[in-house]
Amino acid sequence: MVVTGLSGSGKSVALKTLEDLDVYCTDNLPVELLPEFVKSVAGDGRNMARMAVGIDVRNASDLARIPEWLSAVGSLGFDYKLVFFDTRDEVLLKRYSDTRRKHPLSHGGLALADAIELERLRLRPLQAIADLVMDTSEMNVHQMRRQVTTAVGAGTTRGMSLLFESFAYKRGLPADADFVFDARALPNPHWDARLRPLSGRDAAVREHLDQDPVVQDFVAQVQTFLDAWVPRFEAETRSYLTIAFGCTGGRHRSVYLAERLAAHCRGLGREGVLTFHRELE
Repeated sequence: MVVTGLSGSGKSVALKTLEDLDVYCTDNLPVELLPEFVKSVAGDGRNMARMAVGIDVRNASDLARIPEWLSAVGSLGFDYKLVFFDTRDEVLLKRYSDTRRKHPLSHGGLALADAIELERLRLRPLQAIADLVMDTSEMNVHQMRRQVTTAVGAGTTRGMSLLFESFAYKRGLPADADFVFDARALPNPHWDARLRPLSGRDAAVREHLDQDPVVQDFVAQVQTFLDAWVPRFEAETRSYLTIAFGCTGGRHRSVYLAERLAAHCRGLGREGVLTFHRELE
């Protein structure tokens, strides 16, 4: 899969999401090396049958020749797909303003609007031959990940995809959550000065919560619930399910629970298990 499109449109989110789906990903590969890269990765003994390559305007090669290199990939016996991420200009301008990032073409004093226009021109040959064009103008990061999993990631996993998400109640519930579990009744590592600067992904916080019997009762009961009900949703031909955990700040308990339950589901042999921590992104 070749992931391309405008800078700021969500390509990095797409590659990160595909990586979570156990797709072998690399970014900013010189496009003329695409056939050799695919051949090398497929033949190195790691059985990498699923690959995604990010190619964008940073590439110094002639992007108009990409059909030639895709054909070379096809001649090696691989199916390929070109996915193009697009976003309206006014949305891109706002995203760059919010993040204060520099556009890859805004060199030599080129204004941001002009850099975006130039990028569109250079990427036009890729958009013209794309198998899928995804417009992310109205999507936030959570919605992008979900869209990538359901549309772009289709066929990369067997069975239903699961997203375990953490959040802070003070910033509101995730709009796309299917199940929400409230962790605010659990002991809070925030009140331990040693643990306060850390998150639920850090070993010290995990060890602290692993030793608390109340937390482990909560984990066991949620595991029992998910083990019973996730297969039933899967039987209804659902392709995606979001399970959210919330706490006060969204840094310790909710993150720990999302990671712990995701690991549990991976341990059952499930593919397509992702985690997303809203307040840590």
